[in-house]
Amino acid sequence: MLHQLSPAKGSKKARKRKGRGSGSGNGTTAGKGTKGQRSRAGASRRFAFEGGQTPLLMRQPKLGGFRNPNRVEFEVINLSDLEQLSAGSYDVAALKEAQLVRAKNPIKILGRGEVTKKLELTVHAASKTAIAAIEKAGGKVEIVSRI
Repeated sequence: MLHQLSPAKGSKKARKRKGRGSGSGNGTTAGKGTKGQRSRAGASRRFAFEGGQTPLLMRQPKLGGFRNPNRVEFEVINLSDLEQLSAGSYDVAALKEAQLVRAKNPIKILGRGEVTKKLELTVHAASKTAIAAIEKAGGKVEIVSRI
């Protein structure tokens, strides 16, 4: 019956009544220790308070630097990456198919490594050393605009 229902044994616990006499075990100082800032009523410190030391947020530079809104982020292919391709002609779609790039951003070829095969590449940008190395191997680099 409804009038016979009671909570499970041990599921209900009386709250601690602090500062209710020394016999309670939580009297006098009410578990706050003796003296000091944190023992006082209403004592709390400001968020990020560092004991009077200059707080971290105030130590940071006032302005957050400069971020160029016109910066172009390239997907980079090095000559050493191109060495795994067979000789032939490659454009952006072919490089994506060969899984050298995601083709999310414009593609740029950089000159780290060596090329021994004749490659004809159509990309958005290339470094001078990369162009020189590809032309030395008998290939050529064509730069297309980033449309």
